[in-house]
Amino acid sequence: MKPDIPRNPHQRWEWIKYQLRSKGSSLSRLAGELEVSGSAVQLAKYVPYPRMERAIAKKLALAPTQIWPERWNADGTPARQRPNRAEKRSSTNPSSRLHSAQDSDSNAIAHRQLAREA
Repeated sequence: MKPDIPRNPHQRWEWIKYQLRSKGSSLSRLAGELEVSGSAVQLAKYVPYPRMERAIAKKLALAPTQIWPERWNADGTPARQRPNRAEKRSSTNPSSRLHSAQDSDSNAIAHRQLAREA
């Protein structure tokens, strides 16, 4: 039986939240399980976010293509604007090795140095 999923994005999001609650979960609980911020999960409401869409769909025992048919191809792959972009940062990426654990996420110093050299 195919669930009656609303097409309107706002109604669909409310439907998703209701379905999660009915299964004893929530968006914030899902964020905790995925070890991401609550806003990361909320971002799936506004923009295509395959990782979060898969997690939400899995929690609801559905396929992402059923919930977001406009965001997914018929073969089950995400319909992407940037098809070569990875869903998460690879730990083997050479640029990620440049930052140590104590480095902040800010590149302010590097930006200032580039600005001085220009």
